Formats: sequence, structure tokens, C-alpha cells
Amino acid sequence: MNSITQETRLTVVYILVAFTFSVLMRMIWIYQFNDYEMFKYAGEFMINTNDGYFWAEGARDLLSGSGTNPMGENFYDKFHQFNDLSPVSTATAHLTALLAWMLPFSFESIILYMPVYLSSLVVIPIILIAKSIDNLEMGLIAALLASIAWSYYNRTMIGYYDTDMLNIVLPMFLLWSITWAIKTNQDKYLIITALDILVYRWWYPQSYALEFSFFGLILVYALVFDRKNMYNYKLLAIMMFAMLNIDGFIRFPLVLAVFFMFKQEHYQKYVYHLFAISVALFFISGGFNPIWGKLTAYIFDSSIQAGDEGLGLHFFTVMQTIREAGKIPFETFANRISGHTVSFIVSCFGYVYLVYKHKIMIFALPLVGLGFLASVGGLRFTIYAVPVLALGIAFLITELSSKMPTNKLKYLSIIAFTLMVLLPNYKHIEAYRIPTVMNASEVAILDKLKEVAQRDDYVISWWDYGYPIRYYADVKTLGDGGKHSGSVNFGLSFVLTASPELAAKMARLDVEFTERSFIIRKENMDKNESEQTKVFSNIEEMTKAYDFDDTNDFLYSLQTDVKLPKKTRDIYFYLPHQMLNIYPTVKIFSNLDLMNGEQEKAPFFFVSRNFKETQEKIILNSAVFMDKKDLTLSIKDKKVAIKRFVKTGYTKDMRFSKNIKYINESADLSIIYMSAYNTFLVLDEDTYNSMYIQLSVLEEYDKSLFEQVVVNPHAKIYKLKL
Repeated sequence: MNSITQETRLTVVYILVAFTFSVLMRMIWIYQFNDYEMFKYAGEFMINTNDGYFWAEGARDLLSGSGTNPMGENFYDKFHQFNDLSPVSTATAHLTALLAWMLPFSFESIILYMPVYLSSLVVIPIILIAKSIDNLEMGLIAALLASIAWSYYNRTMIGYYDTDMLNIVLPMFLLWSITWAIKTNQDKYLIITALDILVYRWWYPQSYALEFSFFGLILVYALVFDRKNMYNYKLLAIMMFAMLNIDGFIRFPLVLAVFFMFKQEHYQKYVYHLFAISVALFFISGGFNPIWGKLTAYIFDSSIQAGDEGLGLHFFTVMQTIREAGKIPFETFANRISGHTVSFIVSCFGYVYLVYKHKIMIFALPLVGLGFLASVGGLRFTIYAVPVLALGIAFLITELSSKMPTNKLKYLSIIAFTLMVLLPNYKHIEAYRIPTVMNASEVAILDKLKEVAQRDDYVISWWDYGYPIRYYADVKTLGDGGKHSGSVNFGLSFVLTASPELAAKMARLDVEFTERSFIIRKENMDKNESEQTKVFSNIEEMTKAYDFDDTNDFLYSLQTDVKLPKKTRDIYFYLPHQMLNIYPTVKIFSNLDLMNGEQEKAPFFFVSRNFKETQEKIILNSAVFMDKKDLTLSIKDKKVAIKRFVKTGYTKDMRFSKNIKYINESADLSIIYMSAYNTFLVLDEDTYNSMYIQLSVLEEYDKSLFEQVVVNPHAKIYKLKL
């Protein structure tokens, strides 16, 4: 009894040590930026992930709708507006609202610090898994490493308020319950495993694939190594019932009922029947569909996607522009999992050796496999392999240290090896000075917009800014981090990169057709399937509404005096200075022929911030420089005429100013020197005349189409008059 008590005490101590270490490492960011006021708003640090503003919007709306209690009666009816896309039904929003209601801290502090404490809980299942193979030292080492490994830290650092703060914690708890279930065959682990799946699915609805992988591995294990053990089929059955693609409020009592049956002796003869029923229900409920959908989205997606109905329009897919969904080099892949290439290789050998010595650890393969999917699916997946490979290298450390002749040398070697694997990860944390999503000036302008805009009004910007706009200005957007398909982005791209006149018309069209699509979808919910109206992309619906069967003809017609839909709400444009960095990416989505998918000629767009000035020329980079005497541009030793040279800046009282000097009317390229930002732009004529450049960079606009609402050097907001 004393030995068990001592082991339990040591387990708790190790968990507390690892948890504290994880929390303190995440506080380094606060220490680094504590005096940097641009990262704070209203005295509070802001978060540093765009998606975080999505969950924050939902939690904020829950709190505002319920008064003081986020779980009050009919709170949805008090605030939730049709089509506002606020995630009020999501787990992250509910947990955040509950914590904000219970804890004596500001809402901003809660969303800032939630990732710190929730993600650090991963040390618990890691150490408990190590306890199952009687190697607590391995668990402590693995917990220290996993809690701060590159990819895990990057996606759970302070301010990274997103579902990732529990997306590894919950599957690690699932792995712990599965290993103990297989090892002990105790009934309590049946219900723990099922409840873990229910919570994991509640928290992260995309958990299908990983849950199914665990299920498949257990099934193979049962059929090959332990076929006659009825407990394995109980475990598989209750897992499958928990995994059904139906509402959690149905799955929960179903799981409880199945567990109750498994506890009764006279139901034992029906275990195989229940297992067969659970598998059948899984496929009938469409349980495999989301798994295949995610795989095709991240692995098999092409850059151009064509519809197979309607006009069959072709759109550029957003996956091609998201860094976390792209292929990554091996060194980056290894560093993100273990901190260093050597550590990664050793960790892989360590995991193989761990499985060899303790067969139960083979059940961690789904996490390793999903992590290795990063080699083709993008760096976002590396996070899943972190804790398992941390266990691998930790096991090698304890095995090597156990060979030491004395206990003193044993523990000294454990400390030395542990510090060696932790050091590159600590260096990464110290150097990883990620900024907040928005700075204080950008938020201030949205705060002012909130005072003049209605909640039903739309703000148009690129989808990267959608969630922050909705959170701070409390308005609607056309695109955001969850609504950025090629068809959605076409309209945004067109508005931002077309001429102001065409942009104004498309903005009104896109907003009104978006609202129209919501109405049609709502009406369809009450119709029979045969009576439902198919809603295609906005641009296709526009084409049809104006009696065209070729979208190119419709877009061309916008140059005429086309009749626009009736105005139902106001539209604003949010144009941040930092969008300059992604202008070419924004342009890609509308720079193609929608009818055949062919890309148009890429615009000339060049930005230089690290230029050098000599007596004769301004060197923009090694291949581009401007002759100061005749104001010509040299690109790769080829002289190019300049149409105009523009210098912009701000006066002492922060009034915008610009000076335009025309040089060669027949030339296609222009140079803009943004003195306030120490930035040179070299643009072709179409880009120069685009809505974003005209309104954001030059503050040049038609007062019959646009009204300047609020501006500062970091962002500008205009209102559409159409």
C-alpha cells in the first residue's frame, strides 16, 4: 500500500513540475513584449491568431445574449441574428463564455491565457501513459519536451486562442484510456474511452479520422492477437457508438445504455451483435464521409477546382495559398516535431524500440501517422506526432541512463540528455516573437467603425481579416477563416483588385446575392428535396440573373450602366496597410477565366523595403534599380520607362499628402514611394488603378461612389454609396 501511495505522490509531483514548466515557457512571450503598447488594446494584450477571433465572437455573443449567465434560458433568441455566422453553438465559445462568467478576470485576459493552461494539460496523459509501463521518469522527460516542442508551442502559445489548445490533450487522454483498457480489461476504461471520444468530438468535430484510426488499430489487434477476448469487442462497440455521425445528445445516452448492458451478465451473449449493429449504424449515419472529405481537401486538392453542375465554373482553391496546408521540407518537418533533425531521428528509433519493449505503445501509431501526414498535407499535422515521439526519445534516455554504474551518474545523465533535447526547443521559443493579429491602431479604427455601422452591415476585406473585423466592429463579412472557398474569394479578389468603379458594383452585387442565398437556403429547409432550389456560387447566380450563360460576358457588362440590386444594407471596405504584403495572392483568385480555368497574365507588383540609395540610383534589390537622373527603371539590365513617380506621406498633423510626377504617358509601370513606410512599389497600370491601391495607398476615390469614414496610417475604411 505504501509503495502505491509513493508512486501516486511521485506521479502528481511530476505532473505539477511538467505543467509549471510548460506554463512558464509560454510566459516568455509576455516578458518579451510587456512594454510594447502596439500589441495591447485598452490595456490588454491582444491574441495572435486570426481564428481566435472566431471563437471569441461566439463567446462574446453568448455572454451578451445571456446577461450574466451564458447558460441562461433562450439566450440564443436574445442576440443571435440570422446569417451573422457567430459560432455560438461551438464548444470553444461555450467553454470560454463559461470561464468568463465564472472567473474574476477580463474577457481579453481569459482568451489570452486559455491556451497556456489548457494546452499544458497534455503533460497529464503523457505521464499517466508512462506510468502504465512503470517508467515515470520517461513520462516526465517526455512531458517536458512535448509541452514546448516547436509545433506544439507554436499552436498553443499564449494568445494562440484556438481549438489546438485541447486538440492534442484530448487524443492523448484517449490513447491513455485505450492503453489501460487493453492492458487491464477493466470496465471503467470502456466508459472513460467512450466519454473521451464524446468530449473530443464535441470540442473538435473534425476528430473523425483519428478516432477511426484508433478503432481500426484496435480491431486489427483484436483479430490478430486476442480474437477470443470479448472485452476487445466491448471496447470496439462502445467506441463505435460514441463515434456515430449523429448529435452528441443522442450518442451520450446511447453510450451509457450500452455500458449498462455490458455490466449486466445476461447481456454478455449480445456483445458481438451490438458490435455489428454499431458498425452498421456508423456507416448508415455517414460516419466515414467526413473522414474522406478531410483527406481529399488536404491531400488531393488541386489548385483549380471546377464545379460539376450549373455553368461548371472554375475557381482557384485556397489550399494552394495556405502555408500550413502546403508540403514542407524534411528539416522543417523534423524540427517542428522534435526541435532538431538529430532529435527527431533519435525519437523515431526510440519509439520503435519502445514498441518493441512495450507492445501496448503500438496504439500510438495513429498519432504518429497523422503527424507524418505533414510531409504531404502541410505543417499543421506535425503537432500530432509530438507527444508520442517525445515518449520515444524519453524512453531511450531512461534506458541509456539505467546502464550507468551509480544512481548519481544515472540521474546526472538523465538531466544532461534531457537538457540537450530541450535546448533547441527553448531557443525556438525565445526567437519565436510572433506579433498580435492586429496592432492597436488597426483595432482603434474598427472600434470607431462599430460606432457608425449597424450589425447587419457588411465590411469587405480579404478573408484573413474577416474574424477580427467581426469581433471588433460587430458586423458581417463576405469571407473569413472558415468561409474562403475559391468561389467566395473570387468576389473579394475582384472587389479589391479591379478598378474602383467595377469594384463598387461587384461589392453591392456580392453582398445582396449573399443575403439572397441565405434566404433561399432557409426556404429550402422547409421544402421537399425535389422542390429545393439549387444555390450555386454568387458569381454564377449573378450571371444567370442577368441572363448570361458566360460569366466573362457578365463581368464585361459591369463596365456598362448595369442595374444593381436594391440596397438592403450599408457596405464598408476595410483596407489595412499590411494587405500590401499579400496583394499578389489576393489577385490570383480573380485573375483567371472562370469558364475554362485558365490563369491570366500575372500583374507586375514589386515591393521593396530594404533598398539602398546612391548618388546616381536607388537600388531596390539586386536586379531592380531606378536611375535618379532620368527616372527610368532597370530590371535585369533592361531599361523600362516609368509612367509616373508618386510620393506619399503624412504631414506633422498626420494629414495624408501625395505628389504625382508624370514622366512617360505611354509607359505601363509606375513607382510609388511611400515615405511614411519607407517602401517602394513598382506597379503596372492595372494594379495602379485597382481599388486597393487607389483608396488605400493613394486615397484617390470617386466621391459619388465612396465616402471616407475613418483612416490612419495603418488602415483605412470607406463606405460604399451605391
